[in-house]
Amino acid sequence: MKFILAKKLNNIQIFDEEGRIIPAVILEAGPVKITQIKTEEKDGYSAVQVGFDKKKKINKPLAGHLKNLGNFRWLREFRLDKKELPKEIAYKVGDEIKVDIFEVGEKVKVAGLTKGKGFQGVVKRYNFRGNSTSHGTKHTVRAPGSIGATTPQRVPKGRRMAGRMGGERFTIKNLEIVKIDPENNLLYIKGSAPGRRGTLIEIFN
Repeated sequence: MKFILAKKLNNIQIFDEEGRIIPAVILEAGPVKITQIKTEEKDGYSAVQVGFDKKKKINKPLAGHLKNLGNFRWLREFRLDKKELPKEIAYKVGDEIKVDIFEVGEKVKVAGLTKGKGFQGVVKRYNFRGNSTSHGTKHTVRAPGSIGATTPQRVPKGRRMAGRMGGERFTIKNLEIVKIDPENNLLYIKGSAPGRRGTLIEIFN
């Protein structure tokens, strides 16, 4: 299993050898440092914890956890399969993972938080059609309409209604790496990544 943390920079277009346009996203990937290796015996599950993006000040509990590994803005875990034992992994606490672990043409998964859009109605949040603008309709063009039936005398669970939109974890699978820049720690991935510029992105396969 390969994994790394990245920061979303920008969406661009690049051209392949045949002159075709490829939409891509630029990610500043790593380097990340391994801060902890969790095992089934001690923690109940197998995982590798990594830190990314240097930070000047952190609180004392986090500083004690990281010890002399450095101050990081983000800490994330990547769970391992039960078959993959930590001792079979070449990584150790303090090791760095860089962008060169990936290869051009490799398929990866990209996960991150989507853009937060605040409190939204059902038309924007769920693409509801809304009410007709004719026959005396007034002030209810974008209203949700009926939210329940007479028989249960309550609103069913899971009813799509207005509420907070965005800011949720979203994963995109089978994205292809089209270019790697090891000197600047940049990954060019075909397609897009969730979130705004500066969003933390998890890349793994």
